[in-house]
Amino acid sequence: MSAENVKAQMRKGILEYCILCVLLDGDAYASDIINRLKEAQMIVVEGTLYPLLTRHKNAGLLAYRWEESTQGPPRKYYTITGEGKRFLADLDASWQELIDSVNKLRNNRQTI
Repeated sequence: MSAENVKAQMRKGILEYCILCVLLDGDAYASDIINRLKEAQMIVVEGTLYPLLTRHKNAGLLAYRWEESTQGPPRKYYTITGEGKRFLADLDASWQELIDSVNKLRNNRQTI
């Protein structure tokens, strides 16, 4: 078993949460979202991002609008909806519970 594989799976598991966190700061173009994630060491490619954005849009968590670009075709900017903000608040609570549970296990483990 590879630690890198486990770390990649952990990142995949929280990627949707991280995307909503990024959009809570304001509307963003897909490349902007990728750059913000990379700044936080959450490496993601467009082929992974677009299906997640589409799934969130179809679930009513995100909306988008087209804006003209001075450098090429129009760009699709994503925004978090009211439903998305409520969903993110629920995920925030779940994330905190998970952190607390993991920390309990880490702090109570026996020294090897």
